[in-house]
Amino acid sequence: MQTYPMNWQDYSPQLLSGRNRRLLHEWSQLDRALEHRKEIGYQVSRRNEQGMPTTYLITYRIRSICGVEQLEQLNEPNINNKPVFASCFVMRISLPENYPCVDAPAEFYFQTHDQDGKAIPHPWHPNIRYFGDFAGRVCLNTPDTYSSLAWCVERIGHYLSYDRYHATQEPPYPEDLKVAEWVVRQGEPHGWIYFDQQPL
Repeated sequence: MQTYPMNWQDYSPQLLSGRNRRLLHEWSQLDRALEHRKEIGYQVSRRNEQGMPTTYLITYRIRSICGVEQLEQLNEPNINNKPVFASCFVMRISLPENYPCVDAPAEFYFQTHDQDGKAIPHPWHPNIRYFGDFAGRVCLNTPDTYSSLAWCVERIGHYLSYDRYHATQEPPYPEDLKVAEWVVRQGEPHGWIYFDQQPL
């Protein structure tokens, strides 16, 4: 089994290809951004043949909405469907082989099940898919193709605290229309999305 240096500081950019230099740069930026953060942490879960990370696991220790009390009656009239909260969420970042090309963007998915297949909390947010085959998928609407992973991780943290969300049916459209409808019809009117967010 091949072993690699554990830290990005142990690699020399001059000895790496263009793509691997980019991966090293992303790794160093992410490490520096999260070095002193208690509420967000990361680990490298997969590397390529040169030891550069291609998959990360990001742990958010942020209190956020993870569902509603009566999911089977979601958005039905005359039912106050209060939010349910969790305090820890795990997100996977996958970097395709051609990343960072325009046609190979990073993929951001919150995990919905643990290693044993048991369901775990994942975010209830209009810009994160909650239902269906793509549950956990994050829609970032990044301003450009070269937004750093560190910037994306920070932005998603603001999703969890509901500092940022887009729930209206206009471009850029919500990732999960059912959650977006709940936000507009119940979350905003009742003030449920304005919970005791901690500043990032």
